[in-house]
Amino acid sequence: MRDQLAFSQVRFSYSHTPILEDFDLRVKKGEFVSMIGPSGIGKSTLFQLIAGLLQPDQGEIRLGEARMDERLGQVGYMPQRDLLMPWRTIVENAALPLEIKGMSKKEAQQRVRQELPRYGLQDWADAYPAQLSGGMRQRVSFLRALLSGTDLMLLDEPFSALDGITRLDMQEWLMDKWQETGSTMLMITHDIDEAILLADRVIVLLGKPIRTPVELNVTIPRPRSVTSRNQPAFLALREEIWGLLRAEQTKLQLLGREAR
Repeated sequence: MRDQLAFSQVRFSYSHTPILEDFDLRVKKGEFVSMIGPSGIGKSTLFQLIAGLLQPDQGEIRLGEARMDERLGQVGYMPQRDLLMPWRTIVENAALPLEIKGMSKKEAQQRVRQELPRYGLQDWADAYPAQLSGGMRQRVSFLRALLSGTDLMLLDEPFSALDGITRLDMQEWLMDKWQETGSTMLMITHDIDEAILLADRVIVLLGKPIRTPVELNVTIPRPRSVTSRNQPAFLALREEIWGLLRAEQTKLQLLGREAR
């Protein structure tokens, strides 16, 4: 299976603060990969590099067979909060990326209306965001991101603002949609259980700068559900990831004290 995304010896710094150094990463087409790491380590920077909002100082980032600068606009992005425009209906919000690509408003909205039943939103097509629950708003956000570019989906803590019950429901919903669409998905999360439950691989980002991420395969069979969290393999992987993050946090705290 070919690479959908590839970082090759990438270096990136903010001013004089190095974030990535000789960083390599491969994501296969159709794969679901979770990324987890301490706050402030550079997870969002990675997403901005993938989306083409930032350019590496050295190295290369490729999306499929093309360099990122040749494929701008081919990445879908789903942020922590839905960022729906309150003055636009659900159809109008979801149709926005199609209109930006040059599709007529009428054609774009017809396309969205065809998609809404797959997301359980057909009865809310002409409603406004304020009339929807948090989970429903995130479904609209997901559809909008999917329509903006289906080669690769970037999910930036997409369920962090939801309550616990809705979050569990949306995790299972996302697993179904991923398998249905066949999209490649790369997700940032601070939730270890969420990272394991959804992904084929969990990438643990460590170090300042990040050099060699720890890649852990998730061997828990699909289809998965909330009850998968009770399996011995799940519990063992959770403990391994927690151990890595705990050791990294201790290391960063020690470095912070020495720098004072």
